[in-house]
Amino acid sequence: MSPTLAALLPIFAIIALGYTMRRLDFPGQGFWAPAERLTYFVLFPALLVNNLANAEFGDLPAVPMALAIGATFTALSLGLIALRRRLRVDGPGFTSVFQGAVRMNTYVGLAGAVALGGQVGLTLAAVAIAVIVPLVNLFSVSVLCRYAGDRPAPLGRVAGELARNPLLLACAVGLALNGLGRGVPWGGGAVLSLLGRAALTIGLLAAGAGLQLQRIRRSRGLILATAGLKLVVLPLLTALVCKILGVDGLPATVAVLFSALPGAPSAYILARQMGGDAPLMASIITVETAFACATLPAVLSWLG
Repeated sequence: MSPTLAALLPIFAIIALGYTMRRLDFPGQGFWAPAERLTYFVLFPALLVNNLANAEFGDLPAVPMALAIGATFTALSLGLIALRRRLRVDGPGFTSVFQGAVRMNTYVGLAGAVALGGQVGLTLAAVAIAVIVPLVNLFSVSVLCRYAGDRPAPLGRVAGELARNPLLLACAVGLALNGLGRGVPWGGGAVLSLLGRAALTIGLLAAGAGLQLQRIRRSRGLILATAGLKLVVLPLLTALVCKILGVDGLPATVAVLFSALPGAPSAYILARQMGGDAPLMASIITVETAFACATLPAVLSWLG
């Protein structure tokens, strides 16, 4: 067994456990939605703030890595928008295809980065998230505002959605504290550390519980094409850009890891709240998560 596969197997095992728990109705249907909200609004932001505030970037190629990630996600986003009319899908359907191709399950990414690189991997993951979260949310919210409804949403609504994003706010706070050079003040780092420890486990369980295998019925071609873009094309493009910019080793691995992640349950919530094609979004997330069990180790092993 390759080291990459050995590091990732526990992650997919926890996802499978979450799916099994949901199927067995344990600890109950009322548990999962609050667990997702707790992770999204409290635990995960606590992890990001604490890690970014105390990160020692040192000689890590954070800027080239950030440029590589930003360039690939921007290129794919703009390419999808340019090709929208050729996809033969309505506006709400396009928003789900778009989210499926660019959004990622950051819980899986954080757990994978820790498994592959320990504390350094976590720091690099925080850099990746600091780039990806604002960029992907900017594009996704804008696309939903433009194509999900009958008319484009006002610019103020787009700005409001971005300003309220807890992951974006957490990255901003963490980087600001890091810039001040004092970490988290008043002993708050210990509190955030305790909260952050729960984020990965609960987030992975919730990701598994959110899988909806029974909803994959139609639009199989569109779903498979979206999964191919997210799980194969985007990570290969990221690997190419990393090579061009001279990013290698663990930073390149983490960059490709975050590009190869399956879609996030938050994409379904966003689609449902903003008028996207929520059933299609759920199907895309489910297929991507299932396929990622094979594609993610394969892509990372090829990179190594």
